[in-house]
Amino acid sequence: MAEDKVFKFKGKSLEELQAMSLEELSLLLPSRERRKINRGFSEQEQIFLRNMEAGQKKLKTHCRDMIVLPSMVGKKLSIYSGKEFVDVNIVGEMIGYRFGQLAPSKKIAVHTSVGAKKTVVRK
Repeated sequence: MAEDKVFKFKGKSLEELQAMSLEELSLLLPSRERRKINRGFSEQEQIFLRNMEAGQKKLKTHCRDMIVLPSMVGKKLSIYSGKEFVDVNIVGEMIGYRFGQLAPSKKIAVHTSVGAKKTVVRK
């Protein structure tokens, strides 16, 4: 029989994570993310969080240093990669990641063979 896999982050369910305060959540995150939460979010990040709580339909952001919080799970965001906005659906496994990790700013070049114009760029 196939069991339904329930998402857990450090032994906590998504509902438990969403009920936590930022201080409690920071204790579960790695030190760099914990330090960012303890020092506070920038003004741009605070504006982004207010817009997200207000329920705006299309959330676009340049804040690549923002941390994915449990309240963001299930949302669709557009994160700026330096050239264009990349659409991202936030899932539970992304909690604790930075937005910059979800929207890569560089593309990997694959060199196929010798000669001019033989470089293929993967997306």
